[in-house]
Amino acid sequence: MSESSPSKRSAYSRLLDKATRVLAMRDHSEQELRRKLVAQPTFPGKPRVEEDPFTPEDIEKVIAWCYEHKWLDDAQFASRFIASRARKGYGPQRIRQELQSKGIARETGEAAMFNCEIDWQEMAREIAERKFGEHLPTEWKERAKVQRFLQYRGFFMEDIQGIYRNFSD
Repeated sequence: MSESSPSKRSAYSRLLDKATRVLAMRDHSEQELRRKLVAQPTFPGKPRVEEDPFTPEDIEKVIAWCYEHKWLDDAQFASRFIASRARKGYGPQRIRQELQSKGIARETGEAAMFNCEIDWQEMAREIAERKFGEHLPTEWKERAKVQRFLQYRGFFMEDIQGIYRNFSD
């Protein structure tokens, strides 16, 4: 076959295919998608196939195409990510940190946190009760253990202390 055979696909079309496969698996932030598009996978035991390298222009075109077709949206990603991590028992501090590591702008993350409608204090109580039992300990040493656990999970101290303030509920 010659170099100009129709079976040889352009770098842009291969990159677009890669983007659709990545986004079909789960939502990604723009930064995550860019990182995955640039990465060249290697498979053990398989020879590396030399193909036309992806240019920055190809990547920009693919990113623009994904935004245009609503396959990529950092605000929507942030909202879904917050809901997902909250369901797994993580607090707002940790979720904010994870959003930042995924390349979500602080303003976008804060807007998503504001709109998420999660009662973090109630969630902290549920997580603590799931881990330590329905009757949370009131003795100082055991109470400190609960607080450390919830802080590790990313809850604010005011939400953690609120559990004990409203303990008689």
